[in-house]
Amino acid sequence: MNTPSALTPASEEAQAEVVGLCAELIRFDTSNPTSDERACADWVVARLAEAGIDSTLVESAPGRANVIARIPGADSTRGALLVHGHLDVVPADAAEWQVPPFSGEIRDGYLWGRGAIDMKDTVAVMLATARHFARTGTRPSREIVLAFLADEEAGGKFGAHWLVEHHPELFAGVTEAIGEGGGFSYALDDTQRIYPIENAQRGMAWMELTATGRAGHGSSPNDENAVTDLSESLTRIGRHTFPIRLIEPVRALLAEAAGLKGVKIDFEADDLDAELAKLGPVADFMQVVLRNSANPTMFTAGYQTNVIPGKATARVDGRFLPGHEQELIDTIDELLLPSVRREWVNHDIAMETTFDGPLVDAMCEAVRAEDPDGHPVPYCNPGGTDAKAFTKLDIRCFGFKGLKLPHDLDYGRLFHGVDERVPLEGLRFGVRVMTRLWQSC
Repeated sequence: MNTPSALTPASEEAQAEVVGLCAELIRFDTSNPTSDERACADWVVARLAEAGIDSTLVESAPGRANVIARIPGADSTRGALLVHGHLDVVPADAAEWQVPPFSGEIRDGYLWGRGAIDMKDTVAVMLATARHFARTGTRPSREIVLAFLADEEAGGKFGAHWLVEHHPELFAGVTEAIGEGGGFSYALDDTQRIYPIENAQRGMAWMELTATGRAGHGSSPNDENAVTDLSESLTRIGRHTFPIRLIEPVRALLAEAAGLKGVKIDFEADDLDAELAKLGPVADFMQVVLRNSANPTMFTAGYQTNVIPGKATARVDGRFLPGHEQELIDTIDELLLPSVRREWVNHDIAMETTFDGPLVDAMCEAVRAEDPDGHPVPYCNPGGTDAKAFTKLDIRCFGFKGLKLPHDLDYGRLFHGVDERVPLEGLRFGVRVMTRLWQSC
């Protein structure tokens, strides 16, 4: 690994252009599933070509475009590092926003728009860093494979999963990867920040529930009412609290936060919720990865008020911690009434890797070099990312974006939320961190 003194810092040009690159990316409406990524992908290809970087554009379906590029490394004997980001975003209702969500407007030190933190900010950092390396002739310590992907917000069927299945050769030689899901700052107090670096993810268990019963007149008694049975099953699921399962990345983050705050936590206590409450907002931040979860999200039934339908359907978003998938499935099946059957809509793996090795050391050092008050820690992502696809190629995956945030910005609420925005200084910080990382990983 390169020593810090040997690293070439990010140029002022790279730090300046990342804001404009991110604004341009936001102005492409790549809402999934209402649009596509092709125009945005063509723009990415052009920005890489301007810097002399060749790339490959692959469509999995008309408009569903992915871009892959390679930057040679100083040590050709080492495995390549995959740096991936997605071009699609979730939809946005303009009526709810302070600014048009696809305007890329700069206001009050922030860049506003859908995708500002999920994840066109990181895509812009990837581009700015790659262009900086090409302009200055800086070599990464090993080969960097850049992937700008389609369809992550809908599970990667037209993006990462499709590429892994149909074009695994594009990732030949890759041994490790970084993508979204970690590397952002979280304030413990006015001076101390942790940087959760994802080395685990909960698995995805999206399911459709279908209740079948006896159709009939709405005025007549009916003890085989599909709507009633499905509603009762959903209520059981929605009100169920899964037990705490303290996996190692979660325990490590909580232990580090407790040490920094000077709080003693008994992780073996019978009432662990009460113990963790001593950590205040940190405990709230980590609640989502303490246990499995299942939340009803959609319900469809009937076609007229005076007709009891013979069928009702609903969707449930289930998530499970590494090692606890079967617990989720068994619990859901126990909560369903006999008239309700379960089918998978999207079922994907949980992930976990150890928090060690040269790449982890390099990520931690890159953060500390740019933020001496920052403390990198392991982290379990409550959701899922394209990393789930790349693990199928035996690639060791982490979540790391390098984003320093103001202490008063509620980062988590901005994901898929209204008035999504990223601090301009956070984008510049990301370029500095990524420039260090590519040279030292």
